[in-house]
Amino acid sequence: MSTLLKGLKEFPIEITTVVSVCDDGKSTGKLREEFNIPAVGDIRKVLVALSETEPLIEDLFNYRFQTTSDLNGHTVGNLLLTALANITGNMSDGIESLSKVLNLKGKVLPLTEDNVVLMGKMEDGSLVKGEHNITQTPQKVIDVFYEKEPEIPRAVIQKIKEADLIIFTMGSLFTSILPNLLSKEIIHEIDGSKAKLMYVCNMMTQPGETDKFKTSDHIKTINRYLGNRKLDSAIINTGAIDTALVKKYETLEQKDLVEVDLEEVQKLVPEIITNNYATITDSVIRHNVMKVSADIFSSII
Repeated sequence: MSTLLKGLKEFPIEITTVVSVCDDGKSTGKLREEFNIPAVGDIRKVLVALSETEPLIEDLFNYRFQTTSDLNGHTVGNLLLTALANITGNMSDGIESLSKVLNLKGKVLPLTEDNVVLMGKMEDGSLVKGEHNITQTPQKVIDVFYEKEPEIPRAVIQKIKEADLIIFTMGSLFTSILPNLLSKEIIHEIDGSKAKLMYVCNMMTQPGETDKFKTSDHIKTINRYLGNRKLDSAIINTGAIDTALVKKYETLEQKDLVEVDLEEVQKLVPEIITNNYATITDSVIRHNVMKVSADIFSSII
């Protein structure tokens, strides 16, 4: 999500970002446990991506302490968000206060103010508690749900009502994207929305979540969690990626290139937008966010 936002903010559109808050690993997990707040890690990344301030601010917010004290592993941005949530009384107001300092190009909303716990049903039928544990479990996850259904802020509901386009970004399918669709209230509002539903498909699989997933499998999974309405469009990379780099991903990270099966995708979504979106930076495969954003913008004007 944060990657795509760096491109979208360059276009004349009003952006509202709804951020999943179920992460419970590393710095975020420690702060959740100690202060009983929603996860701040992904919120921090989104704030930095939408910021219109000096580049040094990004380095500052993402700076992670390496020390032998209790600060070890914490990022400056996570600590600031935690402090502001305590000062203002809730995460939403804390984000709003920080947004003014960062001169944000858009609005950022947590999916919920609740300290939610994500549950995963694994391929062997076992249940795993906590987002971090789900990603670390050797078994493949086949379903996710919340231990307790969260309360959704009215601001999130209102923004869904007002939206012209709802984008599901690339990212961890079961632990970052689908957690936004686990609320009956959210699904009800999406069903009643006039906005087009768009998905920017991943280029690489994720171990334990989407092993062997084709493009159509990603789309089918999102549609399974949606209500009466399904995805209207999909943005898919059809550009070639260096074989040696793909092999490196397979060996070092157990990630495979997502197979693009356009014939099957055509049965699932009315509109397919394809392009060479792949870009390589420091041997890392990423979406060319300006290309993706330009095609998103062109689809709505």
